[in-house]
Amino acid sequence: MESELIPDREPTAAGEILPILKIRPAQGWTSLRLGEVWAYRELLYFLTWRDIKVRYKQTVLGAAWAILQPLFMMVVFTLFFGRLAKIPSDDIPYPVFAFCALLPWQLFAHALAESSNSLVSNERLLTKVYFPRLVIPLSAVFAGLVDFAIAFIVLIGLMAYFRIVPTWAVVTLPFFILLAVLTALGGGLWLSALNVKYRDVRYVIRYLTQFGLIATPVAYPSSLAPARWRGALWPESNGGRGFARQDGKRRARCSACPWRSCC
Repeated sequence: MESELIPDREPTAAGEILPILKIRPAQGWTSLRLGEVWAYRELLYFLTWRDIKVRYKQTVLGAAWAILQPLFMMVVFTLFFGRLAKIPSDDIPYPVFAFCALLPWQLFAHALAESSNSLVSNERLLTKVYFPRLVIPLSAVFAGLVDFAIAFIVLIGLMAYFRIVPTWAVVTLPFFILLAVLTALGGGLWLSALNVKYRDVRYVIRYLTQFGLIATPVAYPSSLAPARWRGALWPESNGGRGFARQDGKRRARCSACPWRSCC
């Protein structure tokens, strides 16, 4: 969006001449105007807090759902894929193997779905007042980061139970979180605009995320596929997959280490 301040020709009752803000649609390639987003950072905070409160409003367990959702998925994967199907987990205890991949995948899927539907769900707010439109999908993504942080505590507990000590490579963890968030946000920004005109997008995203959970190596290691297929099926540009599997690789390097040391 482009804006231009033009002085008003008609003074108000108090004798003041107020400027008029004309908002025009941007033409061609435009910048993200992150300076405007920073100027509206308080609005971003309140919209993020609103999304968190609305999600768990009138629920008995509240924020505990952020832990129970990936935890139940981990239990199901462990029973059916780890115990019954005997799927290998690269010498990592399967509960840790599945949980450390489920967390980033759910962060990616939630951020993609919520940011894609953010403009439609906030239609009334968008038509009443001007603010950077980027704030809406950003608030949806940041709300998902809160759930990720809460569920990450469970992952730390699982690693402590199985005596898994991360190596120095754990310092790269924020970069993989950023990769998942930016990939989801990039897709969500494009899909949110498309969803305004074609409401089918929300249903397509739902099925794509369900398909992606099985198609990407979350419940199984990528080593099961032939080496020549891995680059085509699971490129590192896939935010959810790249983060999940790199996190699993770090666990594999020190899965047999006791708390007193690490390999």
